[in-house]
Amino acid sequence: MTITISVLDQSPISPGETVVEALRNTVILAQKAEKLGFKRFWVSEHHDSEQLAGSSPEVLMSYLLAKTSRIRIGSGGIMLQHYSPYKVAENFHVLASLAPDRIDLGIGRAPGGLPRSTQALQTNIVNPLSLTDKIIELRKYLAVDLDEGGPLAGLKATPIPPIAPVLHLLGATSSSSELAASLGLPYVFSLFIGGDEQAAVEAVYRYRANFNSGAGTKPQIIMALSAIVADTDEEAQSLIPSQKLVKVYLAGGRTVTLSTLEQAEEFGRQANEPYTIEEKVPLITAGSKETVRDKLLALQEATGVNEFIVTTNITPFEKRLRSYELLSEAFAEVKTL
Repeated sequence: MTITISVLDQSPISPGETVVEALRNTVILAQKAEKLGFKRFWVSEHHDSEQLAGSSPEVLMSYLLAKTSRIRIGSGGIMLQHYSPYKVAENFHVLASLAPDRIDLGIGRAPGGLPRSTQALQTNIVNPLSLTDKIIELRKYLAVDLDEGGPLAGLKATPIPPIAPVLHLLGATSSSSELAASLGLPYVFSLFIGGDEQAAVEAVYRYRANFNSGAGTKPQIIMALSAIVADTDEEAQSLIPSQKLVKVYLAGGRTVTLSTLEQAEEFGRQANEPYTIEEKVPLITAGSKETVRDKLLALQEATGVNEFIVTTNITPFEKRLRSYELLSEAFAEVKTL
């Protein structure tokens, strides 16, 4: 079976680079991804960050839609815990009306920032729903499945697009895969966040084993990973960033993954509860196009996953573009829309 490649871009702000340049690079990369025939281009949501410029995926998506013509544009993802499902549905219905059959709505389970940004985003929220309940409510709005009773009976998230956005659940644990399975939703496992290939295999297995097909849907899985492709293995290894994968384990049971030790310590301080920090070498597939192709084929063999969404956070930007060009060459049979 062939492998389908998509792109996740976090709009990184490189040293000496402005926010304007970082977002401009995201636009250029989206246009390059479309030209190379990749299936999707997703952008992420991060708050209160000096390293990543993408704090509002739906706004960035609207601009990317205007600058491209075919590639699917999506969120990787919207942090639904902060928002009204109704408003998220409205936003994405507008996008799907502007660009029918090109919109993906990826929902993330992480906070996307430090506790202070979460506090700011959730100010004055009364009686918050659980994330699971919010996903269920959001799916109803996207499917125009109207409640028959209650104060919101008959409410629609207008405008109603000709083709609804495709809802995906993002995660990096077996519990997230089981949630996606129970809801009968497409699932994206973030290997570059989880950093454990065996955990990825287990999550994919649990997703398929527990999938609820009651809504008439079938299991759909995408593997998100970090990859660097260069002309030689040695060059690719030299481009690997020095940052570690930093995990914060809060006493209350939550685990949050951050990009720097300073962010992790600040997160623990702002969370106002006991915590521990673990630093890990990030899991990055790096090498020539032959090396990376062999690695993705091995992952496909181990998991049965046929679509990979790849993030490449390297400098200079020209090397980032070149990495995706070589990745396209590695899978010349990649499908286009």
